[in-house]
Amino acid sequence: MNTRLLPYVLILPVTLFLCVFFVYPFILVAQEAFVADGALSLDNFRRVFGHWKFPLSLRNTLLLAAAVVPVQLGLALLMATMVNRMGRGRDLVLYIWTIPLGISDLAAGIIWLAIFEQSGFLNSMLHGLGLIDRPVNFLSYQHPGIVFLAIMLAEIWRATAIMLVILVAGIGLIPKEYYEAAEVFGATPWKRFLRITLPLLRPSLQTALVLRVILAFEVFAVVAALGGTLFPVLMGQTFVYQFELLDRGAAAAIALVILGISIGFTLVILRVLRVPKGARI
Repeated sequence: MNTRLLPYVLILPVTLFLCVFFVYPFILVAQEAFVADGALSLDNFRRVFGHWKFPLSLRNTLLLAAAVVPVQLGLALLMATMVNRMGRGRDLVLYIWTIPLGISDLAAGIIWLAIFEQSGFLNSMLHGLGLIDRPVNFLSYQHPGIVFLAIMLAEIWRATAIMLVILVAGIGLIPKEYYEAAEVFGATPWKRFLRITLPLLRPSLQTALVLRVILAFEVFAVVAALGGTLFPVLMGQTFVYQFELLDRGAAAAIALVILGISIGFTLVILRVLRVPKGARI
């Protein structure tokens, strides 16, 4: 086989996969969103944007992402640094920390629902400590802050491991000679982290943040389990339009809005954490 054709042959399966499972469905969704009554139209977007729940869903989605992703990034960096400094027991600790990766979104929501519901662990603990006389319905319209907190905690617990795995792999690729040289010259652990770990971890940080931000805008099952209709998000509205209202055009319009927001934030992350040309580990 001609060596010039070999790279194209190797990427052919991936290209076909993307065309069949991404490009073609995207074309169908775009057609549903921009076509009404057989003609190009923005009616679906006008109907979606004009609904009173859209700005609320957009605000909740952005607020949740802004609250969850930075906390997850900090935790993942801390946990990854700890894991890479460990000797014995490193694999066991990493395995325990990544257990939530094997739990579905809905299952994670139900687990945290068992903590915050009226007959859950939190009420039992507070009653046992004598802080409350009767069970409190924390996940109600009377406690919107607690509803948000419950969703936030469930998302942090469920998805931090996604970033952790990527950052552990990235830190593992940094040559130990850099740290040894910095230690010889008297650099403190904090300076070694700022001057060595963070700069050389940029490619991994890019990947982890892009993946996590995209998933943050697609949050649905955890919100449905803990907040229901009390905390509408964009993906939840997509579900409502598609399966409850049977309005495929509006559902497609919101899906494209989510895609546009994800692409926008991805470009920002790639710009902020861009790796200089010629940079090597």
